[in-house]
This record gives sequence, C-alpha cells and structure tokens, in this order.
Amino acid sequence: MHTILQPPEWARPKGYSNGILARGNETIYTGGLVGWDAQGRFTSADFVDQVRTTLENIVAVLAEAGAGPEHLVRLTWYITDRKAYHDNLPAIGSAYREVIGRHFPAMAVVEVSALMEDQALVEIEATAVK
Repeated sequence: MHTILQPPEWARPKGYSNGILARGNETIYTGGLVGWDAQGRFTSADFVDQVRTTLENIVAVLAEAGAGPEHLVRLTWYITDRKAYHDNLPAIGSAYREVIGRHFPAMAVVEVSALMEDQALVEIEATAVK
C-alpha cells in the first residue's frame, strides 16, 4: 500500500520517513488538530499529554473514513516550544508508538510563535491514503 522512499546512501531517519509513495483510492486530509477532548476542552497543559491527545484525535478522524494510523503518509507538526519538544523526545516517541504504532510517515516539525487556540502547545495536520 505504501512504500518508504529512502535513498540508500542517506542515514535512516529516527521516528519518521523522508518520503512515502502512497497507492490507494481515497485520500484523507485532516485540519490542524490540537490536544483537546471531544468537547473542545484542554485537560492538560503538559506538552506530551497534548501530543498524545492530538494523535488520538487524528486516529479518531481517520476512523470516520474507515482508515487507521497505518494509512498515514504525512504529518506536519506545529509546536510552540522547540526546547520542550527536544527535552521530551523519549516520552513523545513513547506516546507516538502507543497511539500510532511503528508506522512512520513523512513528517515535518515547525516551531511557531503561537497557535490559534491559546492553550494549544501542538497542532498536527495529517494526510492519509486508503
């Protein structure tokens, strides 16, 4: 269904793929999802908790299309604190694997000065092909 694009002379990336060749009939795009609950309330101000909840929200939206984490081909992360991201990489990786599994789509992480939701520390857009 998906083929990881990894030039043989390049070092293997950790926790993402440089590129994905996707084959399928349906493409799913999410909006920028944040780490709030189903009622639109933030239940934690912790960076890793918000990452986990954001990933869970992505999985919930994918399920509406009959898709799962294995269909993800791209994630774009917007974070408000690069240091918090780096300082919490092991816990972020653990949360990622618990929610998404060992499927690593193409990814980008961008630090931004703020997100539209004042309490949001992370926002992620996802693309999946089913």
